[in-house]
This record gives sequence, C-alpha cells and structure tokens, in this order.
Amino acid sequence: MKKVLYILLGLVFGVVMYKSEAASWFRIYEMFRFESFHMYGIIGTALVFGIIFIQGIKRFKIKTFSGEPIIIADKEKSISRYLIGGIIFGLGWALAGACPGPIFVLVGAGYIPVIIVLISAVLGTFIYGLLRDKLPH
Repeated sequence: MKKVLYILLGLVFGVVMYKSEAASWFRIYEMFRFESFHMYGIIGTALVFGIIFIQGIKRFKIKTFSGEPIIIADKEKSISRYLIGGIIFGLGWALAGACPGPIFVLVGAGYIPVIIVLISAVLGTFIYGLLRDKLPH
C-alpha cells in the first residue's frame, strides 16, 4: 500500500511540475537571464512551504510512513562547500536546462533527448559515491 502512495505522490508531483511549467527549458532559460519572475515565484513558494513543513516536523515530532522518527541534522558552519556545490549544481542546471526533479518529468512527458541528461545525472551520482570518502565534507 505504501508503494502505491509513493507512486501517487510522484505522479501528482510530476503533473504539478509539468502544468506549472517548472520543467520547461524555456522557463528555466528565462530565469537564468532574469527575464521572468515565473520560476523565482515557484522556487520561492517551495522555499516557504519547505520552511513551514520542516518546522512542523520538528515541533510536532512527525514520523515517516514507516513510523520511524525523522532526524534533521544540524546546519554546517562551512560556507565554502555550499558555494562550490551550488555553483556546480547551477552550472549543470543551466547547461542541461533541468535540475533533478524536472528531468524525470521531462522524460515522462516524452522528451526523449533528456534521457541523456538522466543518464549523466545517474553517472555523476555514481562517481560521487565512489569518490565520497576522498572528498572534503
């Protein structure tokens, strides 16, 4: 039953991403050229809801669907790792025209060339997993 719930949540997320045009390469392009508020509005709304939900999880001690407690790690003090990681993520986002969530939405919508981006993202994640112990954290 839980798997069905996860699939339904994923489908709803995908439909919302597609219908809001958050997976649109053109909207992402507009955002990086500072030509439209559309994506900034979506990201800002997600940020506000994320803050509200995280505070709710902390205050009400909400558990996972499996009944396990949700543990939220304390913030790191190092800003350089966030700057470097953010720059790499942003460059990949700008070059690919999609961040990880919209990649799956675009593949599901039938944009076949995005499969190359998906394979590259999976390969990059795999390489990170191999090098994780050697990288500064």
